[in-house]
This record gives sequence, C-alpha cells and structure tokens, in this order.
Amino acid sequence: MPEVDMTGLTSEQVGKRVMQGEVNITQDKSSRSIGQIIRSNVFTLFNAIIAVAMVMVLLTGQWRDSVFGFVIIINTGIGILTELKAKRTLDKLSILVASTYLIRRDGINQEIAHDRIVKDDLLWVRAGDQVPADLEILRTWGLELDESMLTGESRTVRKNPGDTVYSGSTAVSGLALGRVAAVGARSYAATLTAQAKVYKKTHSDLNAGINTILKFMTFLVVPLCVLLIWTQLNTVGGWDVAIATGAWRQAVVSAVAGVVGMIPEGLVLLTSLNFAVAAMRLARKNTLVQELESVETLARVDALNLDKTGTITDGGIAFDRLVMLDDTVSQSERHTAEQALYDLANESQPNGTGRAILDGLGEQGITAGDVTARVPFSSARKWSAITTADSATWYMGAPEVVIAALADNHSTVLHEANSYAEQGSRVVLLARSSAPVSGDDPTLDPSATPVALVVCTERIRPDAERTLAWFREQGVRCRIISGDNPRTVAAIAGKVHLTGDTTPRYMDARDLPGDIDALAATLEDVDVLGRVLPDQKKAIVQALHKRDHVVAMTGDGVNDTLAIKEADLGIAMGNAAPATKAVAQVVLVDSKFSHLPDVVARGRQVMANMERVASLFLVKTVYSAIISIGVVLTAMPYPYLPRHITYVGALTIGAPAFILALAPNTRRYIPGFLKRVVAFALPGGIATGLSVLLCAWIVPRVMHWSLDNPADLESLRATSAIILFLMGMFVLSRVARPLNSWRGALVAFFAICGVTGMLIPFVANFFALIIPTGPMVTATIAALAIATVIFLVCIWIVPKIGRIITHETKTR
Repeated sequence: MPEVDMTGLTSEQVGKRVMQGEVNITQDKSSRSIGQIIRSNVFTLFNAIIAVAMVMVLLTGQWRDSVFGFVIIINTGIGILTELKAKRTLDKLSILVASTYLIRRDGINQEIAHDRIVKDDLLWVRAGDQVPADLEILRTWGLELDESMLTGESRTVRKNPGDTVYSGSTAVSGLALGRVAAVGARSYAATLTAQAKVYKKTHSDLNAGINTILKFMTFLVVPLCVLLIWTQLNTVGGWDVAIATGAWRQAVVSAVAGVVGMIPEGLVLLTSLNFAVAAMRLARKNTLVQELESVETLARVDALNLDKTGTITDGGIAFDRLVMLDDTVSQSERHTAEQALYDLANESQPNGTGRAILDGLGEQGITAGDVTARVPFSSARKWSAITTADSATWYMGAPEVVIAALADNHSTVLHEANSYAEQGSRVVLLARSSAPVSGDDPTLDPSATPVALVVCTERIRPDAERTLAWFREQGVRCRIISGDNPRTVAAIAGKVHLTGDTTPRYMDARDLPGDIDALAATLEDVDVLGRVLPDQKKAIVQALHKRDHVVAMTGDGVNDTLAIKEADLGIAMGNAAPATKAVAQVVLVDSKFSHLPDVVARGRQVMANMERVASLFLVKTVYSAIISIGVVLTAMPYPYLPRHITYVGALTIGAPAFILALAPNTRRYIPGFLKRVVAFALPGGIATGLSVLLCAWIVPRVMHWSLDNPADLESLRATSAIILFLMGMFVLSRVARPLNSWRGALVAFFAICGVTGMLIPFVANFFALIIPTGPMVTATIAALAIATVIFLVCIWIVPKIGRIITHETKTR
C-alpha cells in the first residue's frame, strides 16, 4: 500500500472548514422539530373550519356561542405541549444511542459525532459502521461493504485504495482509512440515510381510517354549511329581512351549530396525544420510539422474527475448548493449531466468536503471531483465512460451509460438529492447507484438511423464556432467524421453550425455496432458521407479508438491517450497529428483550382505546349531519345552539374520551378499525338525529309553540339539548362497557356533572340551559321516553340491516 500522511487535519484546518460550512450536518433528528409540531397541531383543515366558524359567530356578537373555538385552542395547546414533552424525552434518549466515528486529527485518533466530521478528515471505517460521508479509500485491511441501502444488492463489495465509498454503505468486515470527499447534503446518499433516521409517517390503519372519515366530512361540510345558512335566513324572512332586522346574526349562529357538530375536531388531536403519551411511557422503560405512528403498528404484530444473538442470548460468548480431530497429535501440533486459531480471530474488528477465542486463548498465554496474508471473516462467505510465516494457510469457518468446499468426504467431522451444535454450542471448524490464499478473490482450497473443532458457548438471557411465553399467550408467532448452525439455534430455542412444550422445528436456510410463495408456505412449518443470509432475512419478511402477517423484526447486527427495514416494525437493540439503529422504528436502549411485551402491550392499548374514542366522536358527526339535512329539507330553525353542542360534547365526548384513551387495555388488535367504528357509530348517531328531529317537529305542535317567537324557540332548543345529553350518555355507556368497574363510575360522574350544571345559574345562563317547568316537564319526559325507545330500536335494527347489506354485496 502507498504511504499515507497519518497526521490528518489540524485544528486550524478543521475550524476553517467549519466556517465554510463543509461540515457533515444532515437532518437526522429522531423526532419532529418544534416548528413541525406546532404546524401539525395548528394548521389543519378542520382547525381552519373551526376558526372561520368562530370568527363568523364573533361577528354576530354572540360571543357565548363561540366557546367551541376556545375549546379547540385549549386542546391544540395541550397537543403541542404533550408532543414537545415527548420530543424532549425522545431527543434525550436518542443521545444514548447516537453513533460516534473514529477520525484522525493532529496525529491522534479521536471519537466524534457524525455531525462534527468535516471535508478532508481522515476517517477510520470499522466493521459495523455505517459510512457517514463519501470517502476515498487510502488504505484498507480487507474492508468489505454492504451497499444494499444504495444499490439493493445484498452481495458484499471489497474496496481497494483509490475506490470511492458512498455514505449509507455499511462495513461488514475489515478495516479501512479514508479521506472524506463530500459531507452533509453534498454526499451521495445523504437523503437516503436521513430518510432512515428522521421522523416519518408509517402506514397506520388508525390514521387511514380517520383520514377516510375526515375526507368524507370535507365534502359534506362545505355544501351543508351553505345550505344551512340559506335555510336559516329563509326562516327569518329571507335575505332582505334578515339584513334589515339583524336576524342574520341568529341565522349564522344556527348554521354554525350544524357545522361544528359535524366536525370530529378532537379525534385527530387525541390520536396524536395518544401516540405521544405512549412514546413517553415507553421512553421511561428505555425504549426509544423513533416514529410515533409505529406505536400503532405494535398492536397489529402477529409474527415476530427474532435474531438469536443479542435477543435470545445476551451476545456474550465464552471459548469452551479446542477439540482436535486427531487424538494422536502431539502437544506441539496442538499449540500450533491454537496459535493459528488465535491469529485467525485477531482481526481489527473481531466478531463475538473471535473475541471469545482471543479472551480464552489469551488467558492461556497465547499472543499474536506472524501473519503474512489475511482474508477477514465475511458473513456472506462464513469463513476467514490467514497465511502464517511458515507458508501454511489456515481457515476458520462454519463447519458445513468449509466441509462442503472440500474435495474429500469429511462427513464424520460434520457429524461430530452437529453433535456439539445440538447441545446448544457454537461450533467453528479449523482447517489447514499448503496453498496460498488470495485476498483479491478469496476461495477455499478444496485440498485443505480439517484439523480441529472450536467449541464456544452462548449465554441465554434470563428473561428470554418468560418473554417468549408472554408472546405465545398473546397469539404472536415467534421465529428465530440466525446466521448460525440451525441445530445450535434449535437447541437454544428448545432451552427457552420457543414453542412451549413441543420441540422447535428447524431448517437450514440454504434449503429454502427462492420463490416467495413457496417460501411463505414453507415458513408455516418452521420455527427456527439457521445459516440465513441478509437477503434471505428480507425475503422471509416479504414471504410473511404474502400471508398477510404483520411482521416485527428484531436484531443488532448489520446483517439484520435489510430485514428490519422491510418489516412493518423494526426493533433494534441499543448496542446494535449504527445502520441497524438507523432503520429501526424502535430501539431498546438497554438491549433488554424483556421490554418487548411492554412495547406490544402499549401499542394494543393505543389501538383498542382509540377505537372507543373514535366511535364517540363519529356518533356526533353522524347525528349532526342527519339533523342538518333534516333542517335543510324542512326549512326549520336549527334545534340547538353551538353552546349546547359545546356543553353536551364536553361532558359526553371530550373529557370522557381523554380518560378512556389513556386507560389500560390489552385487547389484541383485529383488522377492520374503520368498519367497526362506523358500525358502532351509526345506530347511536341515527337514533340521536331522529330523536332531535322528531322533538323539533312534534313538541312545538303539542305545546302550541310558535318558532317565530324567540321564547318558544329557546324552549325548543333547551329541550333538544336535554335530549342530546341523554343520548350522549347512552352512547358513552356503550363505549365505556363493562360498567361494573371504574368505567361505570366514569359515566355516572359525567351524568351528575351534566345535571348539576343545569342547576348552577351561571352555567345555565351561559350555555342557555333551561330546567323544564309546568307543561314543559311532561313534554320533555315524553320526548326523552320516545328518544330512549328510538335508541333501543336503532341499536337492535341498524346492525341487522348492515349485515344484510354486507351479505348481499358479497354474494352478488
């Protein structure tokens, strides 16, 4: 290799480049900025509609009917404050998993953050590093890169001096020194790398369902608003009379009452709040949620792919013994094999097995020998090689891979290796050859001779068995996918009772079919897969998707990156490679597998509770739309005021929804969120809408009220508000079931609050609430009785009609 100036940049040169903006700064925050949080909570379509409606009411001088606008302002403020708190929590936690890089400045090596790297820095690329900027390789010691994030090819690529390495590539093995050629936004893959790390929207059944509701309401609200204003103006004598007498003010207020009721304004806000609160709760348990929407994905997971090392085992490996295949070898020959084994493991960045061998043999007094050539270990090849001073070439690798490349039959050696593997040990084969090894295009000499088996043991996490049992009880199918010997992995899976009392079924990934459909069918009967390549892990996730599974993938190594990114939910360990953490939605900061039940349970809580909450909000949307259509068709005054819907909505929807959304709930998520929400909301919404309309049509005739008389109209609206409150409590009772717990107390509390508010003069005057007296008592009781009957009938008959329509649609 050519000589390289190892001084690196001086502090003065670094300062100059910083002043020139040649710093590796990209938008790689793990949470949204303050500006994004404020914009997402304030500048929404429905906030705009509410704001316009509020301004319209304020222009009429009826400020008490604009209270709904102030409630939105308060709720939006709560949403912003909650997300800001979540942001602070997540940003602090993300510091714990931030990656650092080794650079050379002023003649010494320094660990710095990626955003302090400047152009022309000398950067060390180590195995497991994700390259943070574009580099020109100056020197290399067997560097192999995974460029799959750039090219889609999973094959590793060797780099030589003079080659260019692009940001986003991942070092699989070896070591190299490079000069930074491009930084920040100028680097080739800066945007690709940033997209893997910043806050981003993920597919969400919850958000998709809510967006469908909101899109429908967008088309419904605008024309209905126009029609309502036109109808309400006609009820007071038309445009000319309304403007001349000032009656237009009451017409606008009445129209706004219909529009405000149709908007599920708190639903989107409460969804964001729920996600943010869940993320904060998980953060307290050292779990970093890099995408808030991924909390929902947790609830839908039914297939969990586990990487053995770092998940089932704690990553700790201990060198057990070296088993010579020839019992008659001398002590000197054994020492030679041990020396070769030490030198094979003594790479610049040894993997776990290599470190265990170095520690074990180092305790026996063995130190580094003279190595003239080296082929570093590669997860794709699954072997490494060295040439020693006596011109002997030694290989160390997976027994089945090495033996498969040899010309002679060594089935007895493979059988012995498998017997150790079946006991849960990690086994590698040591072989010797006299042929030199090439570093440019490394191949294994077919005439090599197996010399010894290296037996290492892995430490199983103490919480693994308990955690796997929890997933079995919850109906989540767990599979272990590993690059190790399938027998070894299956033995460990048996120890932690992966499949309960049955023996785990294992398979060598080299026997897996290449076709995705065939692979999907094969996976149904497999619990453990060994010798899995990185691209196969990705294919396994794709195959599970073919069977409509929602897949979570855990891992800590570079070879897990592709699968973690492909999965619906990627979960990385805190000690994972930078590339793995970059693409994962969830990072277990302290690398504890036992946090996963908390993670999944929190997701289920969000989804189950949001289904309850969405049902509450949608009921109001349904009955407001029905009442508005009825008012337009019959050209009658709107039967209640905006302040009525504010009062009733706060006690039957807003406050209860907030409490229910944060309540404990472990129900497993079932697909069909929108269908169930609509099916629940229609009966209650139809019943409420019909009850209010019938009250507005019948009660004035029975009571001989003239709706042209302000006092009579006020009485009608007060009666309608009471009906709204009763129906709201009925709906809340259905949502909060079962009522034989704190939920029953919750419903009773808000019912008492509603009645008590009517008895407080200030509250009653502010919200235009009237306690029925005289003949009005009889009319109100009759109206409430009819509303109750309508509610019971709708609860019984509407679902039946829905099932009939659905059945006819399917069989057509």
